[in-house]
Parts: sequence; structure tokens; C-alpha cells
Amino acid sequence: MFIFRMLALASILGLLSTSLSAAEPNLPGNDLGVTNHGMSDSAGSEAMAKWARSCALCHITGEANAPVVGDTEEWQQRLQKGEAALLNNVVNGINSMPPLGYCMSCEAADFRVMIDFMAGVK
Repeated sequence: MFIFRMLALASILGLLSTSLSAAEPNLPGNDLGVTNHGMSDSAGSEAMAKWARSCALCHITGEANAPVVGDTEEWQQRLQKGEAALLNNVVNGINSMPPLGYCMSCEAADFRVMIDFMAGVK
């Protein structure tokens, strides 16, 4: 069962990585509803590709109690703490999440796009 779950997850991540790298944040008809925080469309797409490589594994499955993408109740609790607190947690790590969430090439603007995506912020 574990092997099946890992194979299924790997397939999903592969598809997600492909589709997210082609995503165009903050455009009319954008299904992700991701704000781009002043980033160019290609930079927003790059942030989502980084998310697929670095964050998706835990935030799709809830591994290590990570808040799951689209769980508005969990994300609302975090958003209420403010952007500075969220970014501090990402940069320094929190609970089981390592510093920078293993995205060593990510900038603050990337993390803002990723947080908005996971929290369902439009």
C-alpha cells in the first residue's frame, strides 16, 4: 500500500510540476487564483514550479502535520498571524518544516505566491 501511495504521489507531482510551470498567475481565467505580488507572470510561474519541487510533497498529503493545500480553516489560522510571521516561519522553519522548506533558491516573493496558492487567497 505504501509503495502504491508513493507511486501515485510521484505521478501527481510530475503532472502538477508540468501544469504549474505553465501556469500564468493573476491572469483572467486563472484557475489557481494566485496573486503575483508584483512579480512578472513568468516569475510567478517559476515560483509555482519551485513549489511543486520543494513544498508539494508535504502540503498535498499533510505529511508531518503540514497544512494541506486548500484547507481554508488551517490556513486562515496562519494568515491571521500576518505575513511577517508566516514568512519568518518559512525562512527559519517551524515544527517539522526545515528552514526555507528545502527551497534554497526561493525569495520572499516566491514564498508569498506559494502561501497564497496553498491558502486559496485570490
